[in-house]
Amino acid sequence: MAAVKHRVTIKGVKDGLVFLFDDTCTFGELVEDLKHKLEKTHQNILTGPLIHVFVKLGNRYATDEEKEELRSIIAARGNLLVQSIDSEPDKLKALEEGRIQVIKSIVRSGQVLHVEGNVMLMGDVNPGGIITATGDIYVMGSLRGMAHAGFSGNETSIIAASHMRPTQLRISQVISRPPDEWGVGDTYMEFAYINNGVMEIDKIQHLHRIRPDA
Repeated sequence: MAAVKHRVTIKGVKDGLVFLFDDTCTFGELVEDLKHKLEKTHQNILTGPLIHVFVKLGNRYATDEEKEELRSIIAARGNLLVQSIDSEPDKLKALEEGRIQVIKSIVRSGQVLHVEGNVMLMGDVNPGGIITATGDIYVMGSLRGMAHAGFSGNETSIIAASHMRPTQLRISQVISRPPDEWGVGDTYMEFAYINNGVMEIDKIQHLHRIRPDA
Protein backbone atom coordinates (compact mmCIF):
# COMPACT_ATOMS: atom_id res chain seq x y z
CA MET A 1 0.00 0.00 0.00
CA ALA A 2 2.96 2.29 0.64
CA ALA A 3 3.90 2.23 -3.05
CA VAL A 4 0.43 3.34 -4.09
CA LYS A 5 0.74 6.79 -2.59
CA HIS A 6 3.75 7.51 -4.81
CA ARG A 7 1.98 6.81 -8.11
CA VAL A 8 0.85 10.42 -8.20
CA THR A 9 3.04 13.17 -6.73
CA ILE A 10 1.65 16.70 -6.51
CA LYS A 11 4.13 19.56 -6.27
CA GLY A 12 3.48 23.26 -5.92
CA VAL A 13 5.31 25.53 -8.38
CA LYS A 14 5.22 29.23 -9.18
CA ASP A 15 2.55 28.86 -11.87
CA GLY A 16 0.33 26.33 -10.09
CA LEU A 17 0.68 22.61 -9.48
CA VAL A 18 2.65 19.86 -11.21
CA PHE A 19 1.17 16.35 -11.17
CA LEU A 20 4.00 13.82 -11.60
CA PHE A 21 2.68 10.41 -12.61
CA ASP A 22 4.53 7.12 -12.10
CA ASP A 23 5.23 5.58 -15.50
CA THR A 24 5.72 1.98 -14.27
CA CYS A 25 2.28 1.17 -12.84
CA THR A 26 -0.84 0.34 -14.87
CA PHE A 27 -3.09 3.13 -16.09
CA GLY A 28 -5.88 1.80 -13.85
CA GLU A 29 -3.67 2.02 -10.77
CA LEU A 30 -2.71 5.55 -11.77
CA VAL A 31 -6.35 6.61 -12.05
CA GLU A 32 -7.18 4.99 -8.73
CA ASP A 33 -4.42 6.86 -6.90
CA LEU A 34 -5.22 10.13 -8.67
CA LYS A 35 -8.85 9.96 -7.52
CA HIS A 36 -7.74 9.05 -3.99
CA LYS A 37 -5.46 12.08 -3.75
CA LEU A 38 -8.02 14.46 -5.23
CA GLU A 39 -10.84 13.25 -2.99
CA LYS A 40 -9.06 12.23 0.24
CA THR A 41 -5.48 13.22 0.98
CA HIS A 42 -4.81 16.50 -0.83
CA GLN A 43 -8.02 18.45 -0.33
CA ASN A 44 -6.20 21.18 1.61
CA ILE A 45 -4.01 22.24 -1.35
CA LEU A 46 -6.63 21.62 -4.03
CA THR A 47 -9.23 24.07 -2.82
CA GLY A 48 -9.72 27.79 -3.29
CA PRO A 49 -9.27 29.92 -6.43
CA LEU A 50 -8.44 28.64 -9.91
CA ILE A 51 -5.23 26.58 -10.00
CA HIS A 52 -3.29 25.73 -13.16
CA VAL A 53 -2.20 22.10 -13.39
CA PHE A 54 0.70 20.71 -15.45
CA VAL A 55 0.60 16.93 -15.89
CA LYS A 56 3.88 15.04 -16.40
CA LEU A 57 3.51 11.43 -17.58
CA GLY A 58 7.23 10.63 -17.72
CA ASN A 59 7.97 7.75 -20.10
CA ARG A 60 4.36 6.58 -20.17
CA TYR A 61 2.59 6.49 -23.55
CA ALA A 62 -1.04 7.54 -23.14
CA THR A 63 -3.76 7.45 -25.78
CA ASP A 64 -5.89 10.52 -26.48
CA GLU A 65 -8.74 8.79 -24.63
CA GLU A 66 -6.57 8.17 -21.54
CA LYS A 67 -5.37 11.78 -21.54
CA GLU A 68 -8.94 12.98 -21.77
CA GLU A 69 -9.89 10.74 -18.84
CA LEU A 70 -7.10 12.22 -16.73
CA ARG A 71 -8.12 15.72 -17.76
CA SER A 72 -11.75 15.04 -16.82
CA ILE A 73 -10.87 13.59 -13.42
CA ILE A 74 -8.73 16.60 -12.54
CA ALA A 75 -11.19 19.14 -14.00
CA ALA A 76 -13.99 17.63 -11.89
CA ARG A 77 -12.50 19.45 -8.90
CA GLY A 78 -13.90 22.66 -10.40
CA ASN A 79 -10.98 24.94 -9.57
CA LEU A 80 -8.28 22.85 -11.29
CA LEU A 81 -7.46 23.80 -14.90
CA VAL A 82 -5.20 21.42 -16.84
CA GLN A 83 -2.74 23.48 -18.87
CA SER A 84 -0.72 20.65 -20.40
CA ILE A 85 -0.24 16.87 -20.41
CA ASP A 86 3.34 16.01 -21.37
CA SER A 87 5.08 12.69 -21.95
CA GLU A 88 8.52 11.83 -23.27
CA PRO A 89 7.17 9.51 -26.04
CA ASP A 90 5.03 12.37 -27.36
CA LYS A 91 8.04 14.69 -27.44
CA LEU A 92 10.10 12.05 -29.23
CA LYS A 93 7.41 11.45 -31.84
CA ALA A 94 6.99 15.15 -32.51
CA LEU A 95 10.70 15.68 -32.87
CA GLU A 96 11.17 12.68 -35.16
CA GLU A 97 8.37 13.97 -37.39
CA GLY A 98 10.38 17.19 -37.69
CA ARG A 99 13.29 15.19 -39.15
CA ILE A 100 15.58 15.20 -36.19
CA GLN A 101 18.55 12.94 -35.58
CA VAL A 102 18.19 11.04 -32.31
CA ILE A 103 21.41 10.09 -30.53
CA LYS A 104 21.55 8.03 -27.34
CA SER A 105 24.81 8.98 -25.68
CA ILE A 106 26.56 11.05 -23.05
CA VAL A 107 28.86 13.88 -24.14
CA ARG A 108 31.66 13.75 -21.62
CA SER A 109 34.30 16.33 -20.72
CA GLY A 110 36.60 16.96 -23.69
CA GLN A 111 34.19 15.43 -26.23
CA VAL A 112 32.55 17.34 -29.08
CA LEU A 113 29.37 16.10 -30.79
CA HIS A 114 28.49 17.87 -34.06
CA VAL A 115 25.36 17.18 -36.12
CA GLU A 116 24.19 18.56 -39.46
CA GLY A 117 20.54 19.52 -39.00
CA ASN A 118 18.46 19.06 -35.83
CA VAL A 119 19.57 16.75 -33.02
CA MET A 120 17.97 15.24 -29.94
CA LEU A 121 20.44 13.84 -27.43
CA MET A 122 19.00 11.15 -25.16
CA GLY A 123 21.55 11.73 -22.43
CA ASP A 124 23.58 14.39 -20.67
CA VAL A 125 26.18 16.92 -21.76
CA ASN A 126 28.68 16.93 -18.93
CA PRO A 127 30.78 19.96 -17.90
CA GLY A 128 33.57 20.32 -20.46
CA GLY A 129 31.48 18.58 -23.15
CA ILE A 130 30.30 20.38 -26.29
CA ILE A 131 27.31 19.73 -28.56
CA THR A 132 26.86 21.67 -31.81
CA ALA A 133 24.31 21.50 -34.62
CA THR A 134 23.41 23.51 -37.69
CA GLY A 135 19.77 23.31 -36.58
CA ASP A 136 18.02 22.84 -33.21
CA ILE A 137 19.47 21.06 -30.19
CA TYR A 138 17.27 19.11 -27.75
CA VAL A 139 18.95 17.54 -24.72
CA MET A 140 16.68 15.05 -22.97
CA GLY A 141 18.83 15.15 -19.87
CA SER A 142 21.15 17.61 -18.15
CA LEU A 143 22.92 20.23 -20.25
CA ARG A 144 25.89 21.19 -18.09
CA GLY A 145 28.46 21.78 -20.82
CA MET A 146 28.36 24.02 -23.90
CA ALA A 147 25.73 23.95 -26.67
CA HIS A 148 25.91 25.79 -30.00
CA ALA A 149 22.81 25.64 -32.22
CA GLY A 150 22.46 27.32 -35.62
CA PHE A 151 26.16 26.61 -36.08
CA SER A 152 26.12 27.80 -39.69
CA GLY A 153 24.35 31.07 -38.89
CA ASN A 154 20.68 30.13 -38.39
CA GLU A 155 19.38 32.50 -35.70
CA THR A 156 15.96 30.81 -35.63
CA SER A 157 17.46 27.67 -34.07
CA ILE A 158 16.77 26.83 -30.44
CA ILE A 159 18.47 24.95 -27.62
CA ALA A 160 16.22 22.96 -25.29
CA ALA A 161 17.10 20.83 -22.27
CA SER A 162 15.30 18.97 -19.52
CA HIS A 163 17.79 20.38 -17.02
CA MET A 164 19.34 23.64 -18.21
CA ARG A 165 22.63 24.29 -16.41
CA PRO A 166 25.11 25.01 -19.26
CA THR A 167 28.49 26.65 -19.01
CA GLN A 168 27.64 28.53 -22.21
CA LEU A 169 24.95 28.65 -24.89
CA ARG A 170 25.38 29.91 -28.44
CA ILE A 171 22.82 30.32 -31.20
CA SER A 172 24.44 31.37 -34.47
CA GLN A 173 26.84 34.10 -33.31
CA VAL A 174 24.83 35.15 -30.24
CA ILE A 175 26.33 34.07 -26.92
CA SER A 176 24.27 33.58 -23.77
CA ARG A 177 24.26 35.87 -20.79
CA PRO A 178 26.19 34.82 -17.65
CA PRO A 179 24.66 31.70 -16.02
CA ASP A 180 23.51 33.60 -12.93
CA GLU A 181 21.25 35.75 -15.13
CA TRP A 182 19.38 32.93 -16.86
CA GLY A 183 16.77 32.50 -14.17
CA VAL A 184 16.21 28.84 -15.10
CA GLY A 185 14.39 26.37 -12.87
CA ASP A 186 14.25 22.63 -12.26
CA THR A 187 10.60 21.84 -12.85
CA TYR A 188 10.20 22.48 -16.55
CA MET A 189 12.04 21.65 -19.72
CA GLU A 190 13.34 24.98 -21.02
CA PHE A 191 14.64 26.36 -24.29
CA ALA A 192 16.87 29.21 -25.41
CA TYR A 193 16.11 31.33 -28.46
CA ILE A 194 17.06 34.62 -30.06
CA ASN A 195 14.75 37.59 -29.47
CA ASN A 196 15.77 40.88 -31.10
CA GLY A 197 19.39 39.82 -31.13
CA VAL A 198 19.43 38.75 -27.47
CA MET A 199 19.27 35.21 -26.14
CA GLU A 200 16.25 34.48 -23.93
CA ILE A 201 15.19 31.46 -21.85
CA ASP A 202 11.61 30.22 -21.59
CA LYS A 203 9.60 27.11 -20.69
CA ILE A 204 9.18 24.60 -23.51
CA GLN A 205 5.37 24.89 -23.40
CA HIS A 206 5.79 28.49 -24.65
CA LEU A 207 7.63 27.39 -27.80
CA HIS A 208 4.50 28.08 -29.84
CA ARG A 209 5.03 31.80 -29.20
CA ILE A 210 7.97 31.82 -31.59
CA ARG A 211 6.93 28.78 -33.62
CA PRO A 212 3.13 28.74 -33.99
CA ASP A 213 3.25 25.43 -35.90
CA ALA A 214 5.37 23.66 -33.27
